Amino acid sequence: MGFLDELRGKSGKSGVLADERLAPTDDGDHERFSHYVDKNKITESAVTGKPVRALCGKKWIPNRDPEKFPICPTCKEIHARLK
Repeated sequence: MGFLDELRGKSGKSGVLADERLAPTDDGDHERFSHYVDKNKITESAVTGKPVRALCGKKWIPNRDPEKFPICPTCKEIHARLK
């Protein structure tokens, strides 16, 4: 069973986290996105510092406010198909 298979049929189990880029960009934050991630994984990451994996496959340790960034188009598309 894959990551996406685990999320199917579990409404309310995803949240939004900000994408964390390691390399700085010259043009500001436009390359950053908020991603859909299992809520349980968000909590686990906050406690343990373990990376999370978004629906789009992005893996990172979140530490930014997701409200400041647009939603990842790939995550948004996958999330819509899971409903």
